[in-house]
Amino acid sequence: MEALKVRIYTLWCWTGCGLSTAFWGTISVLCSVFSGGGNLQHLCMRRWSRDNLWLSRVRVEIEGLEHVDPRRPQLYVANHSGLHDILSLAAHLPVQFRWIAKKSLFRIPFMGWHMRRSVYIAIDRENPREAARSIIEAAAAIERGVNAVAFPEGTRSLTGELGKFRSGAFALALRAGVPLVPVTIEGSYRVIMPGTLQVNPGVLLRIKIDKPIDLSSYRRSEKNRLMEEVFEIMSRNLDELRTRRRPDEEREDPLFRWIYGRTGRPDYSSLLAKASKS
Repeated sequence: MEALKVRIYTLWCWTGCGLSTAFWGTISVLCSVFSGGGNLQHLCMRRWSRDNLWLSRVRVEIEGLEHVDPRRPQLYVANHSGLHDILSLAAHLPVQFRWIAKKSLFRIPFMGWHMRRSVYIAIDRENPREAARSIIEAAAAIERGVNAVAFPEGTRSLTGELGKFRSGAFALALRAGVPLVPVTIEGSYRVIMPGTLQVNPGVLLRIKIDKPIDLSSYRRSEKNRLMEEVFEIMSRNLDELRTRRRPDEEREDPLFRWIYGRTGRPDYSSLLAKASKS
């Protein structure tokens, strides 16, 4: 019976996600007729993100909002272990911002259309020359007052561990000369683990926004030094956020209790093993 409930809930969640994506993607494209800069489209993304957090029964705890400065542009860099990193930042980061994303994502129906019309920043990883030009264009946009968010790992982690950083986001930060803000997210990989479609409800996702790093003491050639500093900050924060996880915190969600009762729970170990092999 438990397995049947998991399948029913997962189907319901993905169906709702698809409908929400089609609806808000269409509204976003229509809004782009009136909002060439992407502000209305960003509000559509925020509403879409909140819908999908609710569908997947994810709760978000966020700290460090005092480090978000609405008066000046900042570049936020976050670790990435699942779709819900994107949803949680879009729903809870209290400023207009634009994603820095790989170019292939812009080809996805509805979501890709929204991204193009929202003036997101595409990076072509297959073409180094185009990637360099994208960084120059992105730096110019940030200097004009646009906040941006990047995932420096370049792809999502399969296990929730912090992956190796790519240098693009740090080269961009040094070129733009704006404060770089490390953002650490814990728990996203447990909602939908790589290699599966199963949605695990009740996950409490924790976000820590760290102090902005002033880049005035860095030269453009010191991106490796900056990468190492940010990696150390995020690694330390990730370890600290994991210690806050309570043994049975998912059971606070009523839908989780409907599926698993008083004692059941998802087999995270098996799902994680499957993710590691995928």
